Amino acid sequence: MATERSVPGVPDLEAISRNAGQLAEEFGKIAAASMRPFEAKDGAFPAAPEGTDEINEMTRTLTRVAEAWMSDPEKALTAQRRLSEAFMALWGATWTRMQGQAAAPVAEPEPKDKRFAHEEWSSNPVFDFVKQSYLITARWAETLVREAEGLDPHTRHKAEFYLRQILGAMSPSNYVMTNPELLRHTLQENGANLVRGMKMLAEDIEAGGGQLRVRQTDLSAFKFGEDVAVTPGEVVFRNDLMELIQYAPKTETVLKRPFLIVPPWINKFYILDLNPAKSLIGWMVSQGLTVFVISWVNPDERHRDKDFESYMREGIETAIDMIGVATGETEVSAAGYCVGGTLLAVTLAYQAATGNRRIKSVTFLTTQVDFTHAGDLKVFADEEQIRVIEARMAERGYLEGARMANAFNMLRPNDLIWSYVVNNYVKGKAPLPFDLLYWNADATRMPAANHSFYLRNCYLNNTLAKGEMVLGNVRLDLKKVKVPVFNLATREDHIAPAVSVFEGSKKFGGKVDYVLAGSGHIAGVVNPPGKKAKYGFRTGGPTKGQFEDWLTAATEHEGSWWPYWFKWLEEQAPERVPARIPGEGGLPSLGPAPGTYVRMKA
Repeated sequence: MATERSVPGVPDLEAISRNAGQLAEEFGKIAAASMRPFEAKDGAFPAAPEGTDEINEMTRTLTRVAEAWMSDPEKALTAQRRLSEAFMALWGATWTRMQGQAAAPVAEPEPKDKRFAHEEWSSNPVFDFVKQSYLITARWAETLVREAEGLDPHTRHKAEFYLRQILGAMSPSNYVMTNPELLRHTLQENGANLVRGMKMLAEDIEAGGGQLRVRQTDLSAFKFGEDVAVTPGEVVFRNDLMELIQYAPKTETVLKRPFLIVPPWINKFYILDLNPAKSLIGWMVSQGLTVFVISWVNPDERHRDKDFESYMREGIETAIDMIGVATGETEVSAAGYCVGGTLLAVTLAYQAATGNRRIKSVTFLTTQVDFTHAGDLKVFADEEQIRVIEARMAERGYLEGARMANAFNMLRPNDLIWSYVVNNYVKGKAPLPFDLLYWNADATRMPAANHSFYLRNCYLNNTLAKGEMVLGNVRLDLKKVKVPVFNLATREDHIAPAVSVFEGSKKFGGKVDYVLAGSGHIAGVVNPPGKKAKYGFRTGGPTKGQFEDWLTAATEHEGSWWPYWFKWLEEQAPERVPARIPGEGGLPSLGPAPGTYVRMKA
């Protein structure tokens, strides 16, 4: 008996029926995995699942916006009329198109919006109507938040942020029946893509303990020391908070003054050492630097009382002590990335106050010391939300790594959340291996004492910029920091906005070289020289006046900022000595880089 073959372009009803059954089976697995957070353990009532606090805060914030409009019925009616008029114009344009005539769009996507790139979003009148309906409604809602009267700036900022999350979730590009590309794809595969997608969704909910952890890359495709964190070196010291890595030299001579890198503890250090082509650490070694890097521990309940002072003393200051043992040098140059830079600035202010000035030049990479213009993460830092976070941390002694990872993804929901939801769970395509996204998914926890201090003193009260931060019974004043400062910002940074870094530059007491690189928080920093340099940078002298004025007058340079920075660094202390071999100085090797702490999973 001959096997009947499906006709190309015609749905296979038998395959659709079979896939529908498998889809129902996968839904059952998803439901079972999703119930895990609600299961009682040891007779205790289960805690509220992750995300509950954020949803409650979102509801409260957007209710404030609604109340502001409802308090003025006439203004609310005017706003409603604007929406109705836009839809009337859209209905008219759509009707014109249905008659075979051309009609100008009422609303068009922004040029950078990739969600509606497929040609049928414009060529098909039905999907064009769906697209424009969404854009009209989204922009109307954004206007409501922007023009709501009586909102304080923080509430308005929160409302804009939460509305962006809702609009990202509601986009018709996310759903099969409202996305022409997804609809065609599903019909061509007879629904097999949805079966694969639901299987991955069940796996990701299971992996998240009942909470969805959207996979952004193939997590099995990378190994430390082979695919990421590849620069050769040795762990030469270890304590409860950090491992100190010394990298093997690539040159016969090196700058006499050693170099210490202080990475953030909210993610792992190897963002600066992803692979040989993109490794800032490897490039620094090739220029003749003796590079040491702090690799922070991935903390657990044992570290609940490790606070900012602990990270300064057991981290940076201990690292400088150990560099002295390894090299015989009492002075270092140092760089801090993101919150690692904030900790480094705190350490500089502490050293300036106590007279123990061992850091002789400093490089800040997308670092904030003044949090007045701290960007969208400031949404999560008001008294009420910080108390909720502190209560959660008190239960375990730390903040779960996934919560911070989710917060970062929410800064760019269309790119970092919904594009992967569509690719993985609707198209049924496993994401490709990508080292940067592997690092992004490699979450770290934060000790309760440290994170509470950071949220309250930086985001909430901005005490370092005000000269009010106290650490070790010492009041810190950044104006006493006189060492040369290289302060790198990036133009599209959502975490440490360029204007925030610019204003922070004014807080130091010495000369600051403010440099503005292209792109964002990571790509602007990890931008190697040569053909791979995707973005340029700008220089413009002292940070005086307004950021926009500095930007207008700044000089634009092509290529990577790395060589420009190294010239600046070398001018501080150009003397060279024979290259130092890790483990052959005063500190023996405890094992090869990247060490053990970086391998600890949250």
